[in-house]
Amino acid sequence: MIRRFCQRAFLKPEKIEEYRKLHAEPWPGVLKTISDCNLQNYSIAIMGNMVVSYFEYTGDDYEADMAKMDADPITLEWWTHTKPCFLRHDEGVYYEDLEEIFYYN
Repeated sequence: MIRRFCQRAFLKPEKIEEYRKLHAEPWPGVLKTISDCNLQNYSIAIMGNMVVSYFEYTGDDYEADMAKMDADPITLEWWTHTKPCFLRHDEGVYYEDLEEIFYYN
C-alpha cells in the first residue's frame, strides 16, 4: 500500500537561493538513498519562503526506512548544507506533516 506524505517548512529568507541551487543539482547519493528507503514521486515546491514536499512511501516499515536514511553518511552530509536554510518550527523539527483532506486517483 502506498502512503502519501505532504509536508511544509519555512526557509530563512536569506537562504532561499542557496536552497534552490542545492536542489537544482541534488547529489546522486542522496537520490539513491531516497530510492533505497522506498520513497518515490518526490517533489518540492516553493512559494515565498515556504517549501512544500510531497512523496509516496512504498515500503513496509516507514520508521525503519527513515532510520536508515537518518544513518546514511551521504544524506547526513547533504543535510549539513540544507538544514541551515530552514527556520525551525520546534527544536530539531524542520518539516511539518500536512493533513490530507482529499485524494482522487
